Amino acid sequence: MKRNEAREQAFVLLFGECFNSEQSAAELIENATLAGEYESDDYTLTLISGVKEHKEQIDSEISAKLTNWKLGRLPKTTLAILRIGVYEILFCEDVPDSVAINEAVELAKRFGSEKDYAFVNGVLGNIARSK
Repeated sequence: MKRNEAREQAFVLLFGECFNSEQSAAELIENATLAGEYESDDYTLTLISGVKEHKEQIDSEISAKLTNWKLGRLPKTTLAILRIGVYEILFCEDVPDSVAINEAVELAKRFGSEKDYAFVNGVLGNIARSK
């Protein structure tokens, strides 16, 4: 599986997790596998586990870069995409920041509303520049 496909799977599972945050990464994947919605992939597991493990720090980074927005008011799709992007920027040394940002923008174009991709690009760009 390509990494962009793994990111998409991670997005779908993390988006669903926004509505049931009590599940562990393993439970999210197990439930998705049982439902036939998940194809086993190490990078997807890395993303989900990493986002869940570092959620406080990731959300803090996102919150610090929001202007006239609160984390809780962000659309769940945008929040899930931002969390994946921030995780890759901060914790995945083998992923260049530009790739993490571009992949998040592509997810936002596919799953977000009309202007979400520009918002995601701006927030992640600010986080990458400030690290």
